[in-house]
Amino acid sequence: MEPFSPPEPGFPAEKSSSVPQKKYRVLVGVTGSVAALKLPLLIAELLKITGLEVKVVTTERAKHFYNAQEIPVTLYGDEDEWQLWKSRSDPVLHIELRRWADLMLVAPLDANTLAKLANGICDNLLTCVIRAWDLSKPLLFCPAMNTAMWEHPITAQQVEQLKGFGYTEIPCVVKKLVCGDEGRGAMAEVWTIVESVKRILEERDLPTQG
Repeated sequence: MEPFSPPEPGFPAEKSSSVPQKKYRVLVGVTGSVAALKLPLLIAELLKITGLEVKVVTTERAKHFYNAQEIPVTLYGDEDEWQLWKSRSDPVLHIELRRWADLMLVAPLDANTLAKLANGICDNLLTCVIRAWDLSKPLLFCPAMNTAMWEHPITAQQVEQLKGFGYTEIPCVVKKLVCGDEGRGAMAEVWTIVESVKRILEERDLPTQG
C-alpha cells in the first residue's frame, strides 16, 4: 500500500464551502471498543471541515466493529507496516504517519490501549505512532469502556498519565451501554469530538468552516 498518495478520488470536496488555502492533516486512531461502530459517522463528520485531510490507523480488534468499505479515507492496519518495509532504505510507516499528521485523534480509546499508552507499550501500528508522537502537536483521546472498567482505580491513574504527557482528554459520558449496563464509560458523542477538533484548528488559525 502506498502510504502518502494524493487524496482519494472520493474525497468529499463538495462538502467544503470554499477552496482551502492549506490542508490540515488529522490521523484518527481506532481501538477495540464497541464505540468503534461510530467510526464511519466520525469520519463523515470530520470530512465536513474545510481543508481537512484524514487517514485512519486501526487496531486488529477494532476491525470487528466497522465495515472498512464504509470508510472513505486511507485505512492502515498492522499488516501495512510490515508490507511497506522490506529493506533498510524503505520508509517506516509509524514514523511516516507521525510526520504526516498535524493532529491525532484516538476515538475510541479502549481500556487495553489506554493501559498500553500509559506504560509506553508499543506493540502495534497505532501504539507505535503514539509512542513516536511529536509532543508539540495536539493528541486528543476519547476513552470508551464498560462502567466497571472505567471505575477501576487504575483507569483514573492511566488517564492522568496520558494528560501528563500533554494529551487532551475528551471525557466519556453517562448512558446505557451496549452491554446493558448504565453508567459512565461511553465514548463522547461524535458532535462533541468534532467540535473539539474544530476548536484546536481555530486555536491554530486554520480553516474550520464546514
